Amino acid sequence: MKIACVGYRSWAIDIYRNIKGEFPEHEFLLQLSESDFCEFSIAVFKPDLVLFYGWSKIIPNNLVTKYNCLMLHPSPLPKYRGGSPLQNQIIRGETKSAVTIFLIDEGIDTGPIAKQKELDLSGTLNDIFERITVIGSQLTLEIVREGLSVREQDQEQATHFNRRKPNESEVTIDELTNQSSLYLYNKIRMLQDPYPNPFIKTIDGKKIVIKGAVIEH
Repeated sequence: MKIACVGYRSWAIDIYRNIKGEFPEHEFLLQLSESDFCEFSIAVFKPDLVLFYGWSKIIPNNLVTKYNCLMLHPSPLPKYRGGSPLQNQIIRGETKSAVTIFLIDEGIDTGPIAKQKELDLSGTLNDIFERITVIGSQLTLEIVREGLSVREQDQEQATHFNRRKPNESEVTIDELTNQSSLYLYNKIRMLQDPYPNPFIKTIDGKKIVIKGAVIEH
């Protein structure tokens, strides 16, 4: 089997390395930086699978229609389609999510599901990414070993959220006055590096960046 791996996020690269290590008999094409995506190289390689884990840019439609292109999305699709899935779940108080691997189509996170497994959203973002790496590796290994089998998403259950913008990382006076400690804790922990960190604006026009938080009972 020929497997092309495209991605630049550290957890996605960890998954690719895990998969490559498990299948020395397969051929791999690794494109592991945000600027390293070469459509021509994929066409020459002629892969059986193309993994676009953690990829946030538009994938050329001719690749999607020609190859089996898989995406990993950290949400229980069809819920929480779209950008910033972890942040949009955590800020809404979700404690359980899922790692979903789906076959890319022309829509945004609308393709049929190959694998899905529950994901715990507790702890820091690093904790969550470690879980995503473990689960994503396990599910991808199953796909390679068992072959690709998919089921359609239930479109009636779908929800969609936009990618969060850096200005939305501000912890506002209104939030400090009217939101609970759990809401503020969730907002702070969901915006750890590499995401735009939470901040408070000060009267002298500067920002105080918040790197972490705990709730004292």
